[in-house]
Amino acid sequence: MRRRHSLRFRVAAAFAGLGALLSLLFAAGIWFAAHNVSQRLMDQTLRAELDDYMARRARNPHSLPPDTAGLRGYVGAVDADDGAPPEVRGLAPGQHEVSIAGVPYRVSVAERKGERYTMLFDERRQRAREARFLAWLAGGAALMTLLASAGGLWLAGRVIAPVTELARAVGQAQAENLPRLAGDLRTPDEIGELTRAFDAYLARLAAFIERERAFTADASHELRTPLAVIRGAAEVLGDDAQLTANQARRVARIERAAAEMSALIAALLLLAREEAAPVDEPCDAARVVRDCIERYRGLAAQRRNALEMAMDTAPMLEVDPAFLVIVVGNLVRNAIAHTEDGTVRVQLLADRLVVADTGRGIGSEEMDRVFQRYYRGPESSGAGIGLSLVKRICDRHGWTIDLESSVGGGTTATLRFAA
Repeated sequence: MRRRHSLRFRVAAAFAGLGALLSLLFAAGIWFAAHNVSQRLMDQTLRAELDDYMARRARNPHSLPPDTAGLRGYVGAVDADDGAPPEVRGLAPGQHEVSIAGVPYRVSVAERKGERYTMLFDERRQRAREARFLAWLAGGAALMTLLASAGGLWLAGRVIAPVTELARAVGQAQAENLPRLAGDLRTPDEIGELTRAFDAYLARLAAFIERERAFTADASHELRTPLAVIRGAAEVLGDDAQLTANQARRVARIERAAAEMSALIAALLLLAREEAAPVDEPCDAARVVRDCIERYRGLAAQRRNALEMAMDTAPMLEVDPAFLVIVVGNLVRNAIAHTEDGTVRVQLLADRLVVADTGRGIGSEEMDRVFQRYYRGPESSGAGIGLSLVKRICDRHGWTIDLESSVGGGTTATLRFAA
């Protein structure tokens, strides 16, 4: 994509271009006018010299034509050789311009009483003066262009200053404390109109943020209360000595699911914030992965999948454990859901987590869309949120998530942790 320059540069460039165009047109007009005047003056001079010589010859038939450094004359019978150069002998009466031995001449020809009068004017000095004049005009045009560029930069700075100030105010605005811009930029022009439009938009944005903040606070409170009740009830049931072993496992599972749901809600609320919350202590990635594997062994057994785990190390990550639970859980659950009578292998290394399956794979036309929110493949039974949530968490913590897949060849998801 073509790179766009700053608004100030474009305004200055427009001024420079306009100045260059106007100065060029002005210089061209002056030069053509001066050249035309020069031609007319030379023609008038030649005509005056020719008339003067014809008048003197009428008084004195032996009067010689002028012969100076810049002016030469010839006279003779119309059909005779008057000694003039061959280039001018066949010229009709009037004004002409010829080149003799590489030297430009202005020629005036007249005939009277059977005699032919020819007057030549050497144009070299005149053309040298015109060249110097043209050089001065070009210098003036260049100077005008430079002045127009400097003036354009100065004027663009004055014009763009309110826009720059507006951009600075908006860029430094905090989501919790939105600024009021019209108080600082109260102008009755287009900038003021833009500022007032920004103010109105920021007011709507502030109201929206307040509604979202109230919703998240209410949701957090209203969801944590029933979850606390569920966990308390599960603890009470778990202490009942009359429970059978199967019942005790089910109660423990309910208690564990309630605890995970509490952590998940906390993680989602943290993800909704603009700034990341500080981490109290590093997260044990090996423990999170092991718990996730155990949680989904039942689902893997239902789909007749072998769920394998390999850990070469136990990295400690500066992240809230709930975020890692979401990422690992979604990757493992997706691998199991898209595999049947196969193998899902989870490998934890020092710098990455690899989840590979032998399922049906993902088509090349779907690979660019799997991380889009609400996107569901043709054979997906989910809501299209899991992988987009994984991508958001990875972007927030500087991780990278890559997928390699082929139809019928399984899928490999590689999560690389930040250095």
